[in-house]
Amino acid sequence: MNRSVTMAPESPVYFPSPLVFSPTSVKTPSSSPCSTPPKLTMVACHPRKLKETSPSPDSNTVLKRKRPPMLDLKQPPAVASWCSTTVKTPEKSQEVVEAEEDGVYSVYCKRGRRGAMEDRYVSAVERVHKKAFFGVFDGHGGSKAAEFAAESLGNNIEAAMEAVRSGEEGYSVERAIREGYIKTDEEFLKEGSRGGACCVTALISEGEVAVSNAGDCRAVISRGGVAEALTTDHTPSQANEFKRIEALGGYVDCCNGVWRIQGTLAVSRGIGDRYLKEWVIAEPETRILRIKPEFEFLILASDGLWDKVTNQEAVDVVRPYCVGMENTKTLSACKKLAEVSCKRGCLDDISLIIIQLQQFVP
Repeated sequence: MNRSVTMAPESPVYFPSPLVFSPTSVKTPSSSPCSTPPKLTMVACHPRKLKETSPSPDSNTVLKRKRPPMLDLKQPPAVASWCSTTVKTPEKSQEVVEAEEDGVYSVYCKRGRRGAMEDRYVSAVERVHKKAFFGVFDGHGGSKAAEFAAESLGNNIEAAMEAVRSGEEGYSVERAIREGYIKTDEEFLKEGSRGGACCVTALISEGEVAVSNAGDCRAVISRGGVAEALTTDHTPSQANEFKRIEALGGYVDCCNGVWRIQGTLAVSRGIGDRYLKEWVIAEPETRILRIKPEFEFLILASDGLWDKVTNQEAVDVVRPYCVGMENTKTLSACKKLAEVSCKRGCLDDISLIIIQLQQFVP
């Protein structure tokens, strides 16, 4: 998303094939010139076969089995009965990225009309212990920050979660997520890359969903058909963000109808943005909910969707595709939502994940 108006545009960057996670993959949308095809089609890609690994017989391994294993997002996963990971490698000419795990979640990313795709996402599902991590990352000033967050944030949160599982004093799920966001931001800043990314994530474990965000990506849940936003958009026009920025010596003004920090950036939280780091913080806001029977699905999406579609409209579009049906069609619902946003004039990248929450009830 092109929120920075004073920086020179970055040349399109093509990334190598996405990494394999455990059990997940980060998908890297293409960066070809944009067009609006009359019909979106699935691009067939070849799955990579993953090698099986045998568990170590040592005592440390035995101890680790007493709790759900970490989602090791940096190492190739062993193929288990619950894992059917397919790695998709988009072609450079591809404008759309699609993925789904039947009955669990669907992902849909569509390039906008402003240049290279800057959105990224991640999905990791462990069906045995009903754990999952999902994220949508909306880059600005290039895609590097979104790419980095998609590859690193889940690892950093999971590492911090070990302190929660071990019962370390003062640790909570909320604190672990906060540390994951802050560490990811610090690591990205050390790389010296410019640009930034807004983030929205959902960590699901033990029948609870922890939804977090930094920036204007949003999470919306359907409670029996009623939409409820679980996150707050972090923009300079928001009263508490306005006061925080000015208290730190920054200023917020309106440029062409959009409120911006230092006349430049239209979001006030996120990963990266080192040239505005004094005011653009990576501190997430987190909300934790026990998954109840009336919780139908969760939508995580970039502002390419929410700028044109209201929370309730999104829920109303999705429900016919995945509630009360024997075979859900959440990928079709994703496409329909993107189509509505495009018809209403969206020029931005659109990325969204629909998650069927009842699949994670213990």
